[in-house]
Amino acid sequence: MSEDKQEEHVPRIKPIIEAADSLSLGISMVVAVLMGVGIGYLLRRWTDIGWLFWIGVGVGIAAAILNVYKAYSKQYKEYEELAKEPRYAIKKQLDNKEDDEDYGEKSY
Repeated sequence: MSEDKQEEHVPRIKPIIEAADSLSLGISMVVAVLMGVGIGYLLRRWTDIGWLFWIGVGVGIAAAILNVYKAYSKQYKEYEELAKEPRYAIKKQLDNKEDDEDYGEKSY
């Protein structure tokens, strides 16, 4: 009976995990920028060169953009796999239909 309870809990946990994954994107963006700012601040303090702070900020922003790109790539791959499933092949069905250019009787 414990296996039945575990199988019952799996669908409830899956949306929570997916939501946490989406939330982690936002958190990772903030953390990347803050780390870049921190590294830039430390470099500026250690070397007394003011523009190193902005290098750190730029690196943090670049890391945040990279995180967004990675998340986009992951979601796009999942979309492509989902589009290959037969039950979601509506685009293929629409492409195979002939155009109704004669404005004759239509089958609604």
